[in-house]
Amino acid sequence: MAAGGAGGAAGAAGGAAGGAYSLGLANERLRLLEELEREIGAALQCAGTVTLELSKEKPNERLLDRQAAQFAASVQKVEAELCAQIRYLTQVATGQPHEGSSYSARKDCQMALNRIDYARLKLGELCRACEQTPE
Repeated sequence: MAAGGAGGAAGAAGGAAGGAYSLGLANERLRLLEELEREIGAALQCAGTVTLELSKEKPNERLLDRQAAQFAASVQKVEAELCAQIRYLTQVATGQPHEGSSYSARKDCQMALNRIDYARLKLGELCRACEQTPE
């Protein structure tokens, strides 16, 4: 699930390779979420099978045990993956460095662009003020 440090450095660099790395990481995250969705479906199917079997007059205990075990395993997988996804989203949301995030670099770039625009505006005002003042 987690990528190596060199990949994280490439993602933080913000270049073309970093963008490709970020896209790859995003695709991997989506793939994991799709697997998680399938696992939830499997858990629900096991629960349905158990419910159906329990509605019978003579339920098959072996089937019940097997389906209950599969349900528990599915729930554990879902819980573990959801915890991992939440940890990842917490890192992204707080701007802490992690593999594949370019949020911090993009935020720094945007702030620099805002400062440049502000400086340009102030220099324009200063230029106009100097032109209007007789020497």
